Amino acid sequence: MRRFATLHLAAAAALLTACGAHPGAEAADTGKIADAVKANAAAMVTAFNTHDADKAVSFDAPDYVGMMHGMPNVVGPAADLALTKQQIADPAAKLEVSDEDVSVAAAGDRAMFQSTYAYTYTDPATKKPRTEHGNWLAGFRKQADGSYKIKWSVVSDTGSAVVAAPPT
Repeated sequence: MRRFATLHLAAAAALLTACGAHPGAEAADTGKIADAVKANAAAMVTAFNTHDADKAVSFDAPDYVGMMHGMPNVVGPAADLALTKQQIADPAAKLEVSDEDVSVAAAGDRAMFQSTYAYTYTDPATKKPRTEHGNWLAGFRKQADGSYKIKWSVVSDTGSAVVAAPPT
């Protein structure tokens, strides 16, 4: 009997999970959320390119963590602001993104933005502009006010080697 009750409870839990644990809750409009996240990313890039550090960092969540190759993690908006101010002090600083894609969780509370990037800056060794190419992933999380802010961000350069994508 105890085994039957356990199986019965497990089946009931599976059924609730499959049907949605919150009866009557509205389904998230994932297309609308994806558009909002893409717009936030575009606005952040525009702010960076117009050298507006405060606006660029305004898309960070309070518990933001940035991970970039070759440096310690950037923890919190204040640390991100300090780094962004340092980056945009370079007159050559420019960020371009392409191949943007957004995946939204079914619940609508999280979204992942991914793109490739080209970041131009002044090479400290040569004093000439240099462009780094790489991949950017950013996890957006829904905030209490309904907006989507960046919880984490990973920037990874792809180096000078060109690697062909595997066939799909």
